[in-house]
Amino acid sequence: MFDFVRQHNRLFQFILMLLILPSFAFVGMQSYTSMMGGTNTAVATVDGRKITQGEWDQAHKEQTNRVRQQSPNVDPKLLDSPRAKYQALEGLVGERVLEAAAAAQHFTPSEQRITEIFWRDPQFEFLRNPDGTVNQTVLAAQGMSPGMLKQRLAKQLALQQVTQGVETSAFGGAAASKIAFDALLQQREIQVQRFDPQEFAAKLSPTDAELEAFYKDTANAAQFQLPEQAQIQYVVLDLEALKKDVSFTEDNLRSYYAENANRYGVPEERRASHILIKAERNDPKDVRDKAKAKATELLAQVRKAPGSFAEVAKQNSQDEGSAKSGGDLDFFSRGAMVKEFDAAVYAMKQGEISDLVETDFGFHIIQLTAVRGGDKKPFEAVRAEVEAEVRKQLAQRRYAEAAEQFGNLVYEQSDSLQPVADKLKLQVQTATVLKQPAAGASGPLASTKLLDAVFGADALRNKRNTEAVETAPSQLVSARVVQHLPARVPPFAEVQAKVRDAWIRKAAQAQARKLGQERLAALKSGTTAEGLSSAKLVSRAAPQDLTRKALEAVLSADASKLPAWVGVETEDGGYLVARINALQARDEKVIDAQRAGQQFSAVWSRAEGVAFMNALKSHYKASIKVPAPAASEAAGG
Repeated sequence: MFDFVRQHNRLFQFILMLLILPSFAFVGMQSYTSMMGGTNTAVATVDGRKITQGEWDQAHKEQTNRVRQQSPNVDPKLLDSPRAKYQALEGLVGERVLEAAAAAQHFTPSEQRITEIFWRDPQFEFLRNPDGTVNQTVLAAQGMSPGMLKQRLAKQLALQQVTQGVETSAFGGAAASKIAFDALLQQREIQVQRFDPQEFAAKLSPTDAELEAFYKDTANAAQFQLPEQAQIQYVVLDLEALKKDVSFTEDNLRSYYAENANRYGVPEERRASHILIKAERNDPKDVRDKAKAKATELLAQVRKAPGSFAEVAKQNSQDEGSAKSGGDLDFFSRGAMVKEFDAAVYAMKQGEISDLVETDFGFHIIQLTAVRGGDKKPFEAVRAEVEAEVRKQLAQRRYAEAAEQFGNLVYEQSDSLQPVADKLKLQVQTATVLKQPAAGASGPLASTKLLDAVFGADALRNKRNTEAVETAPSQLVSARVVQHLPARVPPFAEVQAKVRDAWIRKAAQAQARKLGQERLAALKSGTTAEGLSSAKLVSRAAPQDLTRKALEAVLSADASKLPAWVGVETEDGGYLVARINALQARDEKVIDAQRAGQQFSAVWSRAEGVAFMNALKSHYKASIKVPAPAASEAAGG
């Protein structure tokens, strides 16, 4: 039953709506750019330092790339919408605020912490080689060096420290949790009567005169208008296109395999147990000497009887986490432990017991208990993978030069796309497009940047090639309009069937609403309740057959005096009348008290984090200088 809570997480956050800031409204990005003008113009300030238009553009680009990597099928319109762009600026302001706070509080993560995060966090797995080294080839493709990666990790950890204390210490409390969930999951006994437009539609038969009048009504014209269209030719330059034209030999593939053989295998992992006698490096000498003497004594004991290692660890190890399991640390990869410990483990043979190993934590006695992985796949088994990677890398090297040629050719020979296609061995493709990406569109034709260029004055009037438009990372597109079809309302005869359907739908909905509202008024005045359904219990956990809109209307209605009556227009244009007979407490089976408290505390924690972040923004005088956007444009309109 706890699945209900996970599925309705937003409802639980709604409980704390007074603590959580409402969503931002957004405006078109073009208006910002035209107003601000120039990449060095300040669009926001934090702690007296400005954030420039150029930094905002870069933040939006990075945000877009991250989302595309995580969700390749995401609608490009969402990534390039005014809302997404403004969120990028909000995120940049938040990051600068955290940077200022981290600097003021001197938050600097240790080398050990950075190393541990890199080798344990799954998100960095693609950067780790099987032999425990950093994959610098992949790292370079991300535009980073090992030093840059380390710096970025250090920054992320420092920023996390700023809010971590607040977010992890928040506690909602059992009483508050009970009140919130009791209100949220209250049950109501209701009876309903529906007025479905479909029931009236079959009885409606409009005349030709009524249909023509409906068609000519300017309020209805948009329903029948054919959108502006353009038939285009376009060419795409991307890595996929360049991969087809790269050349290499079998020796090139074998050389790449030899140089990167550690990528084509299973990472080696080792399992070890240890006994720790604690002694920090800055402890007094007598304390350290005493710890070392104790460790030396235990080393002699386990070397004399290796089979007693686990029992000795249980009784003597001062590592609380592993002592109870006989010192077992399970399997770990190279670099996961502090460097002295790691070096010792990866120099040992299975079953061997080390000499004393000194680290920042004290003195360790290590027993290597198992080794797994480390196997390399033969070239023949990974040839296809090697070839794909070689093609990709050669295409990446070629892309910068090809991109410059592409941009020059579509501009210099603007009356045709054939020259650039011939020069770079690209394919001229055709399509019919609208000013907005079509439903289900993908690839370049889903790019609002490209469509804006296609429907620009120069492209439409002079039929010239558009400029080279970046529609995705490492992807340039140019298009040329072959035929332009302006928006138009077709003759009545062409759309008469569509007009008839629209007339009937509108008239049926109006009739359903009218009769529903009349029925509601009659029921409120004391008319018989005949026609209402049998009674049923509804709640947010069990909505029965009510839609979200109808359910919220029933649950939010004033039930201080029963019976109570509710009328609501349904999503299909119909009408629903509901009689509320009784209130009942929430079903305890939906969510138990303990897990309800955990869920409530998590939401409360996020709210505390938001409040703390707002306080930081105020303290460091964070200010966004561009105007807050309009809601209509937030939705991509």
